[in-house]
Amino acid sequence: MVPWEGYVSDETMGTFSPIVLYWLYAGGYQLILHRRPLERYRLHTRDEEEEKNLVSLSTVVRGVLLQQLVQAIVAMILFMVTSDSSITVVQPPIVVQIFQFLVAMLVMDSWQYFVHRYMHQNKFLYRHIHSQHHRLIVPYAIGALYNHPLEGLLLDTLGGAISFLVSGMTPRTAMFFFCFAVLKTVDDHCGLWLPYNIFQHLFQNNTAYHDIHHQLQGTKYNYSQPFFSIWDRMLGTHMPYDLVSRKEGGFEARPSRD
Repeated sequence: MVPWEGYVSDETMGTFSPIVLYWLYAGGYQLILHRRPLERYRLHTRDEEEEKNLVSLSTVVRGVLLQQLVQAIVAMILFMVTSDSSITVVQPPIVVQIFQFLVAMLVMDSWQYFVHRYMHQNKFLYRHIHSQHHRLIVPYAIGALYNHPLEGLLLDTLGGAISFLVSGMTPRTAMFFFCFAVLKTVDDHCGLWLPYNIFQHLFQNNTAYHDIHHQLQGTKYNYSQPFFSIWDRMLGTHMPYDLVSRKEGGFEARPSRD
């Protein structure tokens, strides 16, 4: 039993909950990012953010909203095609749902790694499509889904759909999975190394790991997202890093010399 049962369908929740959660979580990060007490947790200074980024916040917001519009349309079509309103969906045991969750994580990681890597290796795709995301040289939370519309469709939206189909999860489980993926993706772009952030301590693929990828020397490394770093380690694209304290406060993720 869930709070929305009888009021809103799981399919509707699976479509719109990740979008609402994105703006709540990313918006929260945006509100605290420039607070002085948090300067000591930043991976980049304010000056770096203003000088290096090649796109304005308003443009980023519009780009994210466009991707989420496409995402919502695809999700509605996906649930409409795969659901049968004449049948009452029985939720599987929690053990089965956990297994489906893990399968979906591995499928999404695999899809995003190879599509992401190919977009870097193919000069045409990088120049005309993927480079849009890398206009944010200093990542921040709201920009997590700032992509070219085609990349948003292929990398994130289609990756989520394939994860849902392969794992065999119900729309309800999918809603939780998509929300979890959104939280992780936003966190990977937050630009803050926070002491009690569970994502940054449980996952090696975290905001510092992804920050290396946004740096010039790391652009052909650390492709893995959003959960694990398995494919980077297996295929030689893993770039280790050191997290060092800056004299002026905060941290810096530096490619390791090892």
